[in-house]
Amino acid sequence: MTEAETRNQHADKQQNGDAMAETADDVFDDTYKEKEGKPPRMFVWRNIILMSLLHIAALYGLLLLPSASCLTLAWTAVCYLISALGVTAGAHRLWSHRSYKASFPLRVFLALANSMAFQNDIYEWARDHRVHHKYSETDADPHNATRGFFFAHIGWLLVRKHPDVIEKGKKLELSDLKADEVVMFQRRHYKLSVVILCFLVPMLVPWYFWGESLSVGYFVPGVLRYAVVLNATWLVNSAAHIWGNRPYDKSINPRENPLVAFSAIGEGFHNYHHTFPFDYATSEFGCKLNLTTAFIDLMCFMGLAKDCKRVSKEMIVARIQRTGDNSYKSG
Repeated sequence: MTEAETRNQHADKQQNGDAMAETADDVFDDTYKEKEGKPPRMFVWRNIILMSLLHIAALYGLLLLPSASCLTLAWTAVCYLISALGVTAGAHRLWSHRSYKASFPLRVFLALANSMAFQNDIYEWARDHRVHHKYSETDADPHNATRGFFFAHIGWLLVRKHPDVIEKGKKLELSDLKADEVVMFQRRHYKLSVVILCFLVPMLVPWYFWGESLSVGYFVPGVLRYAVVLNATWLVNSAAHIWGNRPYDKSINPRENPLVAFSAIGEGFHNYHHTFPFDYATSEFGCKLNLTTAFIDLMCFMGLAKDCKRVSKEMIVARIQRTGDNSYKSG
């Protein structure tokens, strides 16, 4: 991290007050120093084989798209939205950043949706994401984007974690996750929930209700949808750390990337998010290209969510003037 970025981080810790204090595990740690030398790269061949097979199967699902019924295509879109919300509104904004509070029924829905997404259980996802924010773009960052697009996108899953990632992850204070019965229940039953929700439910619903073939049900709303959601999430780690403008803080890598925001239902406003990680909307502009924020707002309206944390307009303007790259456009 640069000297300017260090000053910015200190300034924000003072400005953000209680909101930052409650989520200290996701605030950048400017005291971390990378060790001399790099450990040898160790491939995880099981993951390499499984990810290769998944993407081959997803390509076959693309070939089956013309034979899928309109109802099956609509069901695929529904599964995409549900599983994406399990990551964005659930593992990310609720459990990683604690940017709003969710009722028990909403937490149950988001945990089920998260199992449909199949991107590690909530506890592990939130732990790794807090490490990512606390040690962003260093050896302790699980998907350090300074190691290139491929590593940040999928490569980090194909090799053993850097020892610093493991070490720093063990030192995080995760009592809030351990105290959440929904999180721990999902963790205990994660494998079974993934089999049922990520693959069986997407496949069996179109087969049972409107006579779709099992092969189309498995490869289109099942495998293809799963692979697309995975890559949409990975683009937040890769593309949104490499391409785009930095209107809030030019000293950090994360960027504002509208295409990523669209595919990841609101997670592409990444310069804003890393500047203000506690903001429930992860964007200054509310629901614009941000279905996740719209969903959380709807849950608040229905009485299922509350206490959404937000950054004041004054704080945003001050930060833009102090550290932005002069590319800011309101709205």
